[in-house]
Amino acid sequence: MPHKTPHILVTDDERAIRNTLKEILEFENYKVTTADSGQAALDVIGKERVDLMFLDIKMQGMDGMETLKKIRENGHEFPLIMISGHGTIEIAVEATKMGAYDFLEKPPDLNRLLLAVRNALSQQTLAKEIKQIRKKLPQIQEIIGESSAISKIKSIIEKVAPTQSRVLITGENGTGKELVAKWIHEKSPRTSGPFIEVNCAAIPSELLESELFGHEKGAFTGANEQRIGKFEQADGGTLFLDEIGDMSLEAQAKVLRALQESKITRVGGNKNIHVDVRILAATNKDLEEEIENGNFREDLFHRISVIPVKVPPLRDRREDIPLIAKACLEKLIASDITFSSVRFSEDGLEALKERAWSGNVRELQNAVERLGILAPTDTIDKSAIDSVLKPRKNQSEGLSRLADETDDFQDFKEAAERVFLVKQLEKHDWNISQTAEAVGIQRSHIYNKMKKYNIER
Repeated sequence: MPHKTPHILVTDDERAIRNTLKEILEFENYKVTTADSGQAALDVIGKERVDLMFLDIKMQGMDGMETLKKIRENGHEFPLIMISGHGTIEIAVEATKMGAYDFLEKPPDLNRLLLAVRNALSQQTLAKEIKQIRKKLPQIQEIIGESSAISKIKSIIEKVAPTQSRVLITGENGTGKELVAKWIHEKSPRTSGPFIEVNCAAIPSELLESELFGHEKGAFTGANEQRIGKFEQADGGTLFLDEIGDMSLEAQAKVLRALQESKITRVGGNKNIHVDVRILAATNKDLEEEIENGNFREDLFHRISVIPVKVPPLRDRREDIPLIAKACLEKLIASDITFSSVRFSEDGLEALKERAWSGNVRELQNAVERLGILAPTDTIDKSAIDSVLKPRKNQSEGLSRLADETDDFQDFKEAAERVFLVKQLEKHDWNISQTAEAVGIQRSHIYNKMKKYNIER
């Protein structure tokens, strides 16, 4: 990668100071941009990469301290050297607390100035290197399991990670779709780049476009400053669109265009911005069914599902439950001495295997923590599990039982849907056509639901 000339931004409302600093720094072969106000500086930072900034404290309009605060609030980490003709210890201390790297008095001593620049840029380079090293260290929890289903998932990750192919990860809530996405990124050539996650279900549809593509200042009411969206933040890395099935059709159209052209436009802007992003998406919905219902674009589906990966529910890999439970307990022991003497008995692990984990791995993790705290002895055996966790009976025993078993609305809704469908199929002797007619939905929907919930006669 070619060496980039450091870019220094000099912000001062005195033209003589700006010109003097620009001349000195350019003589030292730095790239220099000047700004005559705090707002002008923020505009430059919004458009260009800045490696170091000189910022005058006393300026008309937005002063240096307010500008410094806004720069840090916007997430910019480059070093700032504050300059002032009225320097006091109190101002220097306050500026340092707010994130300034150094403080110089006007007129600055030439040697002191150049030393401060070299030290600040060296520290910035070191901080970036440390960040890169930390990124390369595996900090992602392992995908635990030895079942054939999990072995297949791991094999797919190994094959697909080194490519640029887009991946659609499907599965029920709590199965570990995000973990699969993180491992695809970790094992990819983009691992040194950012992994940016967007939960499409958690962001109101009217704000999702701004979240993904960013916005220009004044683009809409409340857009007081320019904002960089997730696509730009993920440039050179991976963008994980979680719960993409909940994305509005309008946002889907914009995402499709971004994937087709590798360009985005901020809300309220007209400039095309090139982005180099790999898309990973996940959903707990049946997107083919959503397409039939007019809720999801078929062309976007084909764009994001080049490689489909289905993460199995816990009930389809019960042999992995003891391994996951022990791993959860080990993690608790490592982080909290309270759990240091707790262990599972063999009959306790077998009891966990027999339970219906409708919330999948997430529910099992929570249950292990609850058992570690509430079990009557340090040994978590079958009797401890039966006393601490509510007894699980067959799902068909009623909705009140389902409501007791989960606090997650989506889990409850899906479990209730499965119970209803099984009952109707049994009632019509598993005749799909009769069942579809009786419940008032299409046959294809019945097949899709049976596949989704692993329903077999």
